Amino acid sequence: MAIRNIREDGDEVLRKVCKPVEVMTERLSTLIDDMFETMYEANGVGLAAPQVGVLRRIVVIDVMDDNPLVLVNPEIIESDGEQIGPEGCLSLPGLQGDVARPEHVVCKALDRDMKEITVEGEGLLARAICHELDHLDGILYKDLAIDGLYKVEPIDPDEEYEEEE
Repeated sequence: MAIRNIREDGDEVLRKVCKPVEVMTERLSTLIDDMFETMYEANGVGLAAPQVGVLRRIVVIDVMDDNPLVLVNPEIIESDGEQIGPEGCLSLPGLQGDVARPEHVVCKALDRDMKEITVEGEGLLARAICHELDHLDGILYKDLAIDGLYKVEPIDPDEEYEEEE
């Protein structure tokens, strides 16, 4: 496994529509492993293949619920409700913006073994699914941000956190 370079806003690959995966090759399987490693290293909860420069319809998501997801050729087949909240993106470091997303989604996809799966998500998982699937069509969350973007301080995972009383 290897940590790959995350493409940042301005890189034209982030604005392209990705191609479907027809066959899971060893190369694509390695890509999936690398995407997880890259995402974890960057403290993200999701990563789409174009973010590492590969124009294939593959995303990985882990919202820290002990259920890391690989979604190949994903599509949202059902959504309802609404949530508005802050989003960030590994391709736009140090920025966030408030985005309206469905509260609940049902996503049909293939897993890494090319077996059909259905994933149902609410809250953060629904937001992550929508965000990552947008990447596959060249859409960035900044395109959907309600009041534009604002700067945020990156979280240092090695820093001690003290709660205020």
